[in-house]
Amino acid sequence: MSQHDIVIRGGAAYDGTGAAPVEADVAISGGRIVEIGKVSGSGAEEIDAKGQIVTPGFVDVHTHYDGQVTWDPYLQPSTFHGVTTAVMGNCGVGFAPCKPEQREWLLGLMEGVEDIPGSALAEGIKWNWESFAQYMDAVEASPLALDVGLQIPHAAVRAYVMGERAPALEPATEAETAEMGRLVVEALEAGALGFSTSRTVKHKDVKGGATPTLKAEAMELHGIARAMGKAQKGVLQLIADFKDTDAEFAMLRGMVELSGRPMSITIEQDDRWPTVWKRVLDNIAAANQDGLPIRGQVPPRATGVLLGLTSSLNPFVMHQTFRSIWGAPLEQQVKALRDPEFRAKLLAEEPQYPQGEIIEMLCTFYHKMFALGENPNYEPSPDESAKALAERTGKHPREVLLDWMLERDGKALLYYPLMNYHCGSLADVETMLTHPNTAFGLSDGGAHCGIICDASFPTTLITHWGRDRTRGRKLPLEWLVHGLTQRNAALVGMNDRGVLAAGMKADVNVIDFDNLTLYSPRIVNDLPAGGKRLIQQTDGYTASIVSGAVAFRNGEPTGKLNGRLVRGAQARPQGVRIPAAAD
Repeated sequence: MSQHDIVIRGGAAYDGTGAAPVEADVAISGGRIVEIGKVSGSGAEEIDAKGQIVTPGFVDVHTHYDGQVTWDPYLQPSTFHGVTTAVMGNCGVGFAPCKPEQREWLLGLMEGVEDIPGSALAEGIKWNWESFAQYMDAVEASPLALDVGLQIPHAAVRAYVMGERAPALEPATEAETAEMGRLVVEALEAGALGFSTSRTVKHKDVKGGATPTLKAEAMELHGIARAMGKAQKGVLQLIADFKDTDAEFAMLRGMVELSGRPMSITIEQDDRWPTVWKRVLDNIAAANQDGLPIRGQVPPRATGVLLGLTSSLNPFVMHQTFRSIWGAPLEQQVKALRDPEFRAKLLAEEPQYPQGEIIEMLCTFYHKMFALGENPNYEPSPDESAKALAERTGKHPREVLLDWMLERDGKALLYYPLMNYHCGSLADVETMLTHPNTAFGLSDGGAHCGIICDASFPTTLITHWGRDRTRGRKLPLEWLVHGLTQRNAALVGMNDRGVLAAGMKADVNVIDFDNLTLYSPRIVNDLPAGGKRLIQQTDGYTASIVSGAVAFRNGEPTGKLNGRLVRGAQARPQGVRIPAAAD
């Protein structure tokens, strides 16, 4: 009789603490790691990991699967990338609490802010809840192949309490603030991991209205934070523009001072305010020196907009000539764009762009447009841009873009690094990643379905930064794994996972690291109501184990549904000893 459920043999074990790898076997029984080293007992399943690496399962702290989690057990594309725990409810948007008459508005807010097709959400969500606790029950009752954690979103709470005054951006009264605090604490008591909010003009609903939390005042934010402090539960997560950087940060810092709860803040370099991120990081560092637990959530590459005939945008969407074929079947669009007369008319046209809108950048900043290719390069050199190629060939950049778009019979994608690429490399991102007060995040898994596919961030972290980078230094693989596992788990209070140690939860990846390959995103139409989304697959994730069972092989589901809803902070299992973390 086998002594263990699974034994992983002979891999290079990166234990998640940041320690150097050691060759070891890993034995798993009853959903827990039970032995690491030379395992003499056999396993009901034996996994040969020779020549491969073994890591804890990856913890993605920033996803938007709030609707998808109720109908999709597998949460692709994140699970193509070694993710075994996904945290949603970020950026202040989500679907609970919700009164019946607010459902359509919440769908429109999520569609506008996170580019998730409203028709898919309307078809897929069953709305068998009103309160956040009922929403958690609905998620818990859904089949899951990985673990998920939920945060209560400010936008839904504000609208639930204030009604139409919330999207009108009116200030909350003291009584409304107290009620919001009560609802947040009620959710935390039911098992929500934390509270999230948004203070950015980038977040708009499907009709162009601002997110209802944009102008929430200090009294409201501090009142909610104070309630969380009294409950002694939950984390804080937010995004803000920081245009008045120090004053905005001071207000947010006040939330941590009043609550004592940890906070994480989105950090990205924005071309419109290219140095603000540095000032925010300086403020975060100063807060930590004062003993306040604040981290920046940072991405491992540029926030990349994908342009093309199959995505939601391309450089010609503001051209009247292109609009005559927009929405036609792909084959018809390709045929028209290859017609010399149609092509000449299109390229000669000068469209009018809405002043100050991001779409003008996406259509005309040719120095930041690149061909993506089948194996994407997320740190392209400026001399590979459409502008540079046009200068070398004597073409207009739009002609270069059109040629690129027509490759692969119109399925090719263009890459526009919208955030974090002001200097033409990932030098700024390197500073963000290696800052002592940051954490890896912002994959937005489940969101931006037709224009961005950053759920592959975990694979970029370990391949680009740990193996392949040529335009700057690489980072130690053990440190990168630590950030994706123990450090991210601790960020949201999940101290029962993220480390390969006896007694810890058996969420484990076996990865053929030398051959790990990331492919270009592609469009599929598999959301409810035939909604489209981008997915991005890999080769090399040999096995992803969730709670002691192989849930995914090479990213594809095995049918094992060992995932669960994580309710609240999780303590380290009793008696487990873990070496000090690398940072």
